[in-house]
Amino acid sequence: MEKLEKVQQMISKKLDNKTAWERLSLARMIERPTALDYIEKIFDSFVEFHGDRYFGDDPSVVGGIALLNGDPITIVAHQKGRNTTENIKRNFGSPHPEGYRKGLRLMKQAEKFNRPILCFVDTPGAFCGTGAEERGQGEAIAKNLMEMSSLKVPIITIVIGEGGSGGALAFAVADKVWMLENSIYSILSPEGFASILWKDASRAKEAAEIMKITAGDLKEYGIIDKVLKEPSGGAHKDLDKMSAVIKGDLIECFGILKKQSPEELVEKRYNKFRNMGKYIEI
Repeated sequence: MEKLEKVQQMISKKLDNKTAWERLSLARMIERPTALDYIEKIFDSFVEFHGDRYFGDDPSVVGGIALLNGDPITIVAHQKGRNTTENIKRNFGSPHPEGYRKGLRLMKQAEKFNRPILCFVDTPGAFCGTGAEERGQGEAIAKNLMEMSSLKVPIITIVIGEGGSGGALAFAVADKVWMLENSIYSILSPEGFASILWKDASRAKEAAEIMKITAGDLKEYGIIDKVLKEPSGGAHKDLDKMSAVIKGDLIECFGILKKQSPEELVEKRYNKFRNMGKYIEI
């Protein structure tokens, strides 16, 4: 019986031996579940909040309060569209500064009322248009990094699709950072990497392998804490099953994190990111 199980595991591993480009392609699929899809399946009574109290509301970032197993939780998430029309409205998941400021406003509110925070990351990167730069895109991201490092409530971040550049990191200074099996997390897109390094965007597939952007690679390097296995074929093949996996792990992990004092949470989070450099070859 044990031999049969080992053979099945070996076959499963071999069949799932996807390249980085194949995983990236899955992460970018229009059919891939969005943050709102998971929110609908996992949580009860989600109430969305809008606006950053400075400039306006950014539809590429959604946030609000929901119930996880009966307990209140603050959710902040990148949101892509489910079709072309929605993607245009959501700016293809690329936030403006007001999106990051909205997210931080909700996270500070969560700290005030002692609610844990969950962030869903799914963005090709922060929007780099003229207006976004004029309104302080870099400052907004930097402030999120600084403020999240010292929030006195538990924070879990899950990369559910693309995790691109500082636009992803702005919601990822967390006690635990998880990735779905076919998601990616990187400093920039493989196309951008190839354009800069080789002056040839057509070498993006080659770049994807070199960049080590997959969940497995990043877990091995200690950049993330956990890889969430997806249903066969990808998360879009069985949203209910994927949502159940996420929900179970969230309930368990938040239960553990809530037992830690605010001071302990902040100290561990600080040390986690300060020590991360030892995993990276310079």
